[in-house]
Amino acid sequence: MAKFLNTSATNYFLEELIKDAKDRLILISPFLKLNDKMKELLADKNRLKIDVRIVYGKSELQPEEINWLKELTYIRTSFCKNLHAKCYLNEELCIITSLNLYEFSQVNNNEMSVLIRRSGDAELYKEAYEEAQRIIRISDEVRITLERVAHESENKPETEESFEKLTSSKLAQKLGMKTNEFVEKLVAAGHLEARDEKHYLTAKGKEAGGEFRVSPKFGTYFLWPASFKL
Repeated sequence: MAKFLNTSATNYFLEELIKDAKDRLILISPFLKLNDKMKELLADKNRLKIDVRIVYGKSELQPEEINWLKELTYIRTSFCKNLHAKCYLNEELCIITSLNLYEFSQVNNNEMSVLIRRSGDAELYKEAYEEAQRIIRISDEVRITLERVAHESENKPETEESFEKLTSSKLAQKLGMKTNEFVEKLVAAGHLEARDEKHYLTAKGKEAGGEFRVSPKFGTYFLWPASFKL
């Protein structure tokens, strides 16, 4: 049977849900800004090689989240457009809640949640788990260790170069692809090389006009001519 949780109970059971995950952990939250306790718990799951999926959707990751996630091999992040659901699951528990994984919300807001135990209501847990999987499937995985979108360059004054070069994500959007799909095609075509979970610009990529950039704020990314075609 489902159990109602108030604000303090929500925070307590969320921590327990993360700590008790033995096989998988799914965290779906539109806003993502983790407090130190959550980072500690998730880093421990990473050390134990637990498969962790984080789906966010209302805003871009903050630089501190980007830098932290870069070090965590077993935590995968995905961006889901128009995401409003907040749902947290391990192999036994599911919390459907108003609580975002956002530091301010966890400290300042009044929240309500429902706790579902797989052992107590297997059918309800299954329905929630399947919906979480659907959200993951329609989300665009953000491969933090490989490439970051160059929002910094997008906010610069428009220069001649800004009209001619696009980030991988912008060019993928222009070509009607997801960023991951576009990057995989770049690798297949020989414009990028995938090595040690990172992407490197090849000689062919440079000849095609590709550029590798590093932003202190947003990490590494690639620029391509707006007229670039695979």
